[in-house]
Amino acid sequence: MVTMKVGNDIYYVGVNDHQVDLFEGQYDVPNGMSYNSYVIMDEKIAVMDTVDAHFAEEWLGNVAKVLNGAKPDYLVVQHMEPDHAANIENFVKAYPEVTVVANTKTFTMMENFFRNMDLGDRKLVVANGESLTLGKHVLTFVFAPMVHWPEVMVTYDSTDKVLFSADGFGKFGALDVEEDWDCEARRYYIGIVGKYGAQVQRLLKVAATLDIQIICPLHGPVLTENLGHYISLYDTWSSYTPEEEGIVVAYTSVYGHTKEAVNQFVEKLKSKGCPKVVVYDLARDDMSQALSDAFRYSKLVLATTTYNASIYPFMHDYITPQENGNRCAVRWLTLTEGNGHGIQIAGDSPLSMSVWDCTQEALDRARHVTEVERLPDALTVNIDCVQAGVGGTDTWSLNARPSEQYRLLAKRYAYKFTLLPCNNESEAIRNGRRLCNKR
Repeated sequence: MVTMKVGNDIYYVGVNDHQVDLFEGQYDVPNGMSYNSYVIMDEKIAVMDTVDAHFAEEWLGNVAKVLNGAKPDYLVVQHMEPDHAANIENFVKAYPEVTVVANTKTFTMMENFFRNMDLGDRKLVVANGESLTLGKHVLTFVFAPMVHWPEVMVTYDSTDKVLFSADGFGKFGALDVEEDWDCEARRYYIGIVGKYGAQVQRLLKVAATLDIQIICPLHGPVLTENLGHYISLYDTWSSYTPEEEGIVVAYTSVYGHTKEAVNQFVEKLKSKGCPKVVVYDLARDDMSQALSDAFRYSKLVLATTTYNASIYPFMHDYITPQENGNRCAVRWLTLTEGNGHGIQIAGDSPLSMSVWDCTQEALDRARHVTEVERLPDALTVNIDCVQAGVGGTDTWSLNARPSEQYRLLAKRYAYKFTLLPCNNESEAIRNGRRLCNKR
């Protein structure tokens, strides 16, 4: 049973989970997970979120230890994901006079999650920007939809200058294990929150207006020092800006030939002085780490084989989450048959390119990936000058648009590319280098 003091009147009452091997059923967590919860002791006492269902007894014990016989006035629910909300009903049963504080979307979810729980008049529905005074502490609620669920809100305590950040600034790993924050927080962010960069950017703009001295996330350690470092990383990750120069080579290989080609390619990169080359065998290595590093480093090289008239399954899984497989900063693309003959596309400047085994119309018609009609003997090749961002500041409005820096403004765009026949891989590389060097 572990509790600790965070601020003047704020206590950590979360738990460590070393039973879990795959977080959310897919992310390898050798050092476990933490599920964080906090108690604010004031004239009115507030408990911030609950924990995973497997740790109900331990968590309730932690809360009771801090309360020391007092009764909580409020349970603030920022996020309804089960690893944080599973014990709402257990808490209400333990403290039947408590008032649950949440927004409208959260209460709608709560009614579906806990169908036998009747809060009656013990509900306090809060609006975006609304405040709740506990005594000395004043909590202000800031809605953060799709960071990373639609109901999410964060809470700012203006007295101790604490941001209760929900899943924001979280990381993999239990709190009783020392490990690098950046790597595990990056892997957590890219895998779980990374799709919602525009929404995170919006939240960061609000956070920039607050005097934040402490960040209390729902996973990982409480952050009390060098907050600019963590906030800067979130700005980098959510704007899809590479952190550093480097090349990620991700491959799949059936009989070892593609692996050997990758090994030779990597040796050539190193011999040419490439500062950082990271290689992933997607069938064997941690997929979440391979995905995380794809966004961390500035370049990405994919090497794979065909398999059952498609690309190898692990490679398909690797690239599918990205918007239709679009690749930015592409200098040339080569499409070949099994005999090495094919076509090469080389841009006068780096372009955005993607290749689909379906049409745009088929994508538009399908509601699920299993419904996409595949082309039996053709490909769709997209050659774009540049792409706009795909996420708006909300996900439900017909007028939702990406943040301004990710829009394509109304002006004239021009780009050129060259189509070349290709007979083998070596010729494609020579052609690509020749055309790029000319420019």
